[in-house]
Amino acid sequence: MGGNLSSYVPARDIPSLAGKVILITGGNTGIGKQMALDLSIHNPAQIWIAARNQKTGHATVEEIKSKAPDVSVHFLKLDLSSFASIKDAASTFLASATRLDVLTLNAGLMGGQLGKTKEGYEVQFGTMHVGHALLFKLLTPILLKTAEGPPRADVRVISVSSEGHKYVPKVGIVFESLKTDGAGLKATDRYGQCKLANVVFAMEVAKRYPQLTTVSLYPGTVKTELFSNSSGSLMIRFIQFMVQFFGLSIEDGAKSQLWAATAEGVVNGQYYDPVGIPDKASALAKSDDLGKKLWEWTEKELEGQSI
Repeated sequence: MGGNLSSYVPARDIPSLAGKVILITGGNTGIGKQMALDLSIHNPAQIWIAARNQKTGHATVEEIKSKAPDVSVHFLKLDLSSFASIKDAASTFLASATRLDVLTLNAGLMGGQLGKTKEGYEVQFGTMHVGHALLFKLLTPILLKTAEGPPRADVRVISVSSEGHKYVPKVGIVFESLKTDGAGLKATDRYGQCKLANVVFAMEVAKRYPQLTTVSLYPGTVKTELFSNSSGSLMIRFIQFMVQFFGLSIEDGAKSQLWAATAEGVVNGQYYDPVGIPDKASALAKSDDLGKKLWEWTEKELEGQSI
């Protein structure tokens, strides 16, 4: 089991990752980038940095190469708000990689802006849930192939959520809002229902694919670009102001997902607080009814989406 932030030391506690292939969405900045840097010194076969911003993505690749020159590092252009981009990214990855040991669904978006994705979903939900769900769907075959072997492998899928998953509308996810610009909900509710979906979906994946170890987690409140680039309501601006003073460093913020990706004893379907503290998910997150509804809604939305 995990421990507190100071007792978990990635350089010491992460085992050899020899032969493993790792893909991190949002791996170009913040805790995603820190995760990639910390994993790179443990000799993985490949690290894939999936992100929308090519400039920062390529810069991160070069930084990792300078730190771990023997590791094969790749930038993968990925815009989670576009099905076409997600399919292109999955196709590019699958054309090169023969396995996938760690898939970290880390990319985030926070702010009060109203809007829709290219397919017409509320922009935060469409990016953080629907986009990640499609990426997972397209990569499921290679994840299962890696897990089932031969030889069998310990494959991890990590969904980075937030304490915000507890601050949601009464019903948890307002499904009627998901194909609107979100104007009918408060900014905190729009964000919260996305983060709730991250937890719920991970729990549903765990039920349906026991061959994988799928978890969700709260990394802590971290001083990242996710906050510094956000704007919108007074509440959102207050949160970002407080985070810059009291939030965790990026190094500490990455520890939860590093632990989830590499530690022994990680439990399939669990939600973890930092670092490796289980059973902190909300009652709504554990709702079988909500899980079934979200899974079926997502399956219907992604029907026919393939490469």
